[in-house]
Amino acid sequence: MTNIVVLVKQVPDTYSERKLAAGDNTLDREAADAVLDEINERAIEEALVIKEANEGEVTVVCVGPDRANDAIRKALSMGADKAVHVSDEALHGADILQTSKVLAKAVGTVEGVDLIIAGNEASDGRGGAVPAVLAELLGLPQLTHARKVTVEGGTVKVERETADEGITHLEASLPALISVNEKINEPRYPSFKGIMAAKKKPVEKLTAADLGLDGEVGLANAASTVLESAPKPPREAGQRVDDEGDGGVKVAEYLASQKLI
Repeated sequence: MTNIVVLVKQVPDTYSERKLAAGDNTLDREAADAVLDEINERAIEEALVIKEANEGEVTVVCVGPDRANDAIRKALSMGADKAVHVSDEALHGADILQTSKVLAKAVGTVEGVDLIIAGNEASDGRGGAVPAVLAELLGLPQLTHARKVTVEGGTVKVERETADEGITHLEASLPALISVNEKINEPRYPSFKGIMAAKKKPVEKLTAADLGLDGEVGLANAASTVLESAPKPPREAGQRVDDEGDGGVKVAEYLASQKLI
């Protein structure tokens, strides 16, 4: 029997225009459509596959504003059993370290956790550090960038893939934390039955104060902040080369002028 926690995050849709808020240079979450991060869908799918093979329970843990409830409900409609949602205005502007501390406290409210599954990085911040920081805070072995996961008894085995090192085979005793990459699986679509069932599944709401972190999180306490931002410049027209027998020379001259060759 394997009890699994899956970390999920609601992010701005990559097809929407994303921008930072003018006042404090934090992500303007209201400026774009919000969706469950795609890599989290794969993390949920892997948790469900492991649960189906070993029995147990899947708990979704999310830190985000109230609208992140939509992402949580999608995770529940895919088949997760319950959720913990940490939502508090005091968390606005929290950095990676603060977010990891909040997640560690939230995971601590779930009893008997054997395995924590996360995506390797979220599509909004792309820091890719939360799984490692969280594992350190919880004192758990970390098996990151997994493209294949196997749980046998009290052991988890992972095929880890990176661009620099190729494939590495990792193994750890449970409890442990793993993060998955985009090659891990193809997530299932929520069924109508799953969507209806999700409405009745429990979602525990917590605040920073509930976790004993009141006054320790948020933009004012962040270790890193964005000091200045500017919108990307409009795309300029390209340079056209008419080939009159010397097209290759003109292209070479242009590349040389841009210091590309």
